[in-house]
Amino acid sequence: MADVTSELTIGRKDFVAEANAWSDAQSAAAQRLPALLEERGIKTVRVAYCDSHGLMRGKSLTTQNFLLALRNGVAETVATLGMDTANIISFPLFERDGGFGLEQMGGVGDLLLVPDPSTLKILPWAPQTAWVLSDLYLKDGSRCPFDCRHIMRSALNALQAEGYDFVAGLELEFYIFDVEDQRLALVDSGQPAEPPVVRALNHGYQLHGSSQIDALEPLADELREAMAGLDLPLRTIEVEWGPGQFEVTFNPLVGLDAADTLLMFRTATKHMMRRQGRLASFMAKPALPNTYSSGWHLHQSLQDTHAASNAFAANDRHTLVSDTGRYYIGGLLAHAAAATAFSNPTINGYKRLNANPLAPNRAVWSHDNRGAMLRLIGGYGAPDTHIENRSGEPCANPYLYMASQIHAGLDGLRHKTDPGDPIQDNPYAQTDKPPLPNSLMQALDALAQSAALRTGFSDQFVDYYLKLKRSEIARFLSYVTDWEHREYFELY
Repeated sequence: MADVTSELTIGRKDFVAEANAWSDAQSAAAQRLPALLEERGIKTVRVAYCDSHGLMRGKSLTTQNFLLALRNGVAETVATLGMDTANIISFPLFERDGGFGLEQMGGVGDLLLVPDPSTLKILPWAPQTAWVLSDLYLKDGSRCPFDCRHIMRSALNALQAEGYDFVAGLELEFYIFDVEDQRLALVDSGQPAEPPVVRALNHGYQLHGSSQIDALEPLADELREAMAGLDLPLRTIEVEWGPGQFEVTFNPLVGLDAADTLLMFRTATKHMMRRQGRLASFMAKPALPNTYSSGWHLHQSLQDTHAASNAFAANDRHTLVSDTGRYYIGGLLAHAAAATAFSNPTINGYKRLNANPLAPNRAVWSHDNRGAMLRLIGGYGAPDTHIENRSGEPCANPYLYMASQIHAGLDGLRHKTDPGDPIQDNPYAQTDKPPLPNSLMQALDALAQSAALRTGFSDQFVDYYLKLKRSEIARFLSYVTDWEHREYFELY
């Protein structure tokens, strides 16, 4: 009997080379991995990717098979790209094109995950285990047009063609709770499952209080050490307003590294806390007593690739921000409603935008006013001048959120969109300024009509995203809420 090698069972033979999937730097990184994995005693490598909802998915391979995957890729079903947040299928996957408009994605066939060897991390909380992020390819060796990492890389390429790099600072709020009841009865395992019963780690509403910080310092230390082990540039970890609410910030990151870091941080935090009998939640507004909303403030600027300097910084101390910065801000404001579909991709996210005195509700910008959607920090020649977008929710897909900012800002640069003067009075009182969408439905309608974001993301991707999110909305609208039952059941 002929010897059938295990190589034929992983991906497609020599797929990575045939697809010309790696840069020279990635190829060099791949050459170093066998020795590193052996030296660190790694037995399992999780080949991961980001789905359309910003959640990490993937497959766990033995190290031997992972080394084969560096040549062949890893097969993964297209089904995950057609599922909503409850893993309910939203596309006719068994049709010829699977509902994606591409025959290569029909019949619940396979995609290929191509590991990015430059992203490999050894997991501090999982002995003998490593992570690596990957890119999605179609079977013919072309890029999957619905791969979020590819979407952001395309946005970065468009920005670089104009002579700029994207620089991001991440500021993220979230909760950690103790779990009292996992709700593991089969009756609780629906789509979605009943969430665990939780309790607070501490009393809340003591913003940056010394006693609160000290009480949660052991947990903060664990997160800090884990992020150091993953080589993620954590800058601060603080106790926020709510009970068990934290805020983290990261040092500025360039390009794709920013989105990769956010994805890995969120996933790592959830994994670590689950192993301790805790729950980390990045939901914007939990339906729990005395919990405060959480946001994701995305700090951003452009670096001039020729001058190697901050393109937002003015050349003199009498000018607030450069023309490049003004036009970029103009683009963010002009396309704020449509971009909110990516900065706030859940139905729940709009409960924060429309009810929280520290969350924006209008498309305005200011110089250092936290009530505005866009807060300019620095200014007047400061080398770290940048914009903070305060609209985002913590569970936004990092690749799509950042790509939406790049495309909106680029449109502002190309059309020299004037944002007007910064609003220095109460941003919530500016009734003449455009309101942000008050629901995901409104945001998706704005996205559907946005020529700028359709051009940036492509009609193909925007239509896919609209279909996916509208399926989620249809399920929400068909559900009888507690509010409805309480309001009408006895009365009528």
